[in-house]
Amino acid sequence: MLQVLACGVVVFPGLFFIFRRVLPSIFKQWTDADVVLVSERLVSSIHAIMATTAGVIVVSACSGNVMTDRYWLATYFVIWYGVPYMTYDIYAMYLSHYYRFRVKGHEEYKEHSLTTVNSFVRREFLLVLHHIALLTILLPVTLFFRRDQGDYFIGCLFLTELSTPFVSLGKILIQLGLQDCWVHKANGGMVLLSFFLCRIALFPYMYWVYGRHYGIPIYGVPFHLTLSVNLGNLCILAPQVYWFVLLCRKGWRLYQRQRHATAAAGSQDSSPLPPPSPSLTDNQPKGNH
Repeated sequence: MLQVLACGVVVFPGLFFIFRRVLPSIFKQWTDADVVLVSERLVSSIHAIMATTAGVIVVSACSGNVMTDRYWLATYFVIWYGVPYMTYDIYAMYLSHYYRFRVKGHEEYKEHSLTTVNSFVRREFLLVLHHIALLTILLPVTLFFRRDQGDYFIGCLFLTELSTPFVSLGKILIQLGLQDCWVHKANGGMVLLSFFLCRIALFPYMYWVYGRHYGIPIYGVPFHLTLSVNLGNLCILAPQVYWFVLLCRKGWRLYQRQRHATAAAGSQDSSPLPPPSPSLTDNQPKGNH
């Protein structure tokens, strides 16, 4: 057990360290902030692919009886890779925050301090809270309070990571200066679709599956569950809805900006050529000598 846990502890910081060493040799013009950001996003994508794969396996294995079917990966993935990743990612997000403001020239970011940590927590409060909630809620529920039931739903929660690679790819494409290419636009659509399906619609779906198992309508499921379960789901769902709204607003602003740019370009192309500027000798007053 300790060997596998150590594997998770080593894998994510190790990948982060490798990317931070390799990327500057490829993209020599990148700053420390650029390198740390892309390294963090690459590691996040790798973890997301692992979690999504584990989720598909668990959901497929436990689809017969969603309450009592068991699969070992539902518990051990959380211990082996979930906990180490969430702990590492808080540190990686802090480094990204630190170097971003250091590159901008902020005096207090010349070295690490309680001031920089406090600034990070205040600016990224929801993300930090989200990670801490997963460590303090999902881990105990997975290990102690489920009474060996509901592996299917733990697998569903793993599937929430499906949107992460698309979010990371969008930031990486911007970093590469490819925000105007069709790949970035298509990826933006996939971000919204995957985020909505796997981080928002997934929760009503789990309530519907639970209700179907017990033969109760979906609107009656919250009253059939304990208050702690409903509150736990709400704590996970609420920031997802907030982030989805932010993504929609950003996507709308980008759409409006591109539409205005296209309209401006079209008006310039369709306008007649301006008259030639008169020369100094054409119809100009001679002036008095």
